[in-house]
Amino acid sequence: MDLIGHNRNMARNNRWSNHRIYRAVLALQPGEFEAARTSFFPSIRETLNHMLAVDLLYLGFLEESGVGAAAYDDFAGYDDPAKLADAQAAVDWRLIAFCDALSESALDRRVDTDRREDGMIPERIGDLLAHVFLHDSHHRGQVHAMLSGTTVAPPQLYEFLLDYDLHLRREEVERLGL
Repeated sequence: MDLIGHNRNMARNNRWSNHRIYRAVLALQPGEFEAARTSFFPSIRETLNHMLAVDLLYLGFLEESGVGAAAYDDFAGYDDPAKLADAQAAVDWRLIAFCDALSESALDRRVDTDRREDGMIPERIGDLLAHVFLHDSHHRGQVHAMLSGTTVAPPQLYEFLLDYDLHLRREEVERLGL
């Protein structure tokens, strides 16, 4: 597999993993989404809002939208988990479309990233994509751990890539159009 195929696969894995996390979050009892928990961010709500805000920031960099750090700074967040899930899904699909349109040479192309007082820092598209996928995996892991303290069992998040696990995801992947 080449790097383009890898990034396309990771974008789809990102969508699938977010779908699974949000399916669990949407099944939470009233009060569990916003309840104080031990993690880097103090709740499932705050963690997922942060993940979406960072996705919007980096997708803006990748798409060269010109919005810059305001994409993060002006992010208001969602109190309603269903609206947050819809917003995350929309960003996930944008990321898939971005990766699907990439050429091999584009991975080395640099785009400006707005680092506020540190200025505009050019970064490679391939490195930005790797960062986004790692960032999302990191925070999904935190949400996964926080779900362990709720009425909803955390979902499996590692059954996407291997042929061995295909039977565990086939219906879901086909339903999502991945």
